[in-house]
Amino acid sequence: MHAFRLLATLVTTLMIALPVSLQAQAQAQPDGQWSEYDEVFENGASHANVWQWGWTGIYGTSLAVNAYQSSEASDPDDRFDARVGVVKSALAVAGMLTDRQPHPAALAEYERLKANGDLSGVQALVLELAQAERERRGWGARVSSLVVNGVAGAVIAADGRESDGAINFATGMLVNELQIWSQPNQASSAINRFQPANLSLGPITIPGEYAFNVAPQQLGATWRY
Repeated sequence: MHAFRLLATLVTTLMIALPVSLQAQAQAQPDGQWSEYDEVFENGASHANVWQWGWTGIYGTSLAVNAYQSSEASDPDDRFDARVGVVKSALAVAGMLTDRQPHPAALAEYERLKANGDLSGVQALVLELAQAERERRGWGARVSSLVVNGVAGAVIAADGRESDGAINFATGMLVNELQIWSQPNQASSAINRFQPANLSLGPITIPGEYAFNVAPQQLGATWRY
């Protein structure tokens, strides 16, 4: 019984001391933390702008080429495929213009929070941005592409060219995967990186590291020594 009470006391102390220690660690190195957050938000916004306009340019070029081929290609099948490509490219351009990356807006909010010295607000913003990055890489981001490419492949297959329809579908899905995985991932990488922290248990101090863990349906933290 005595051993049980001792274990319970140790667990309680651990639960209380860990947040205190992590908070103390965060306050002890504010300049370093701001520098790390500067990198996360500024690089994220820069990457987002390059990604946004780069893929908009790719789909815009595809739209122009398909529009030309839809009337000028010598082969009837090529003209038919190009008309299908016009629809796919137009939808892709519209998607790029309406579904903006969250990083530029997050950078503006970060600068406001930093000016007020709101470190806890910045930490919450990083977690929110990381969650958005994870969601943009989840299966939900593939549903619209699956529908568009599936319909396009089916239309070509219905024209009597099943193999061409399958190739069109596979190519479209591959391009969509490249688009998804080339998105910014700075916030997710930053919060999953272990940072130094000290765990205090009364007179005993245990050096270790902590990291936040973000998943689509889960948020937590890990401490190791």
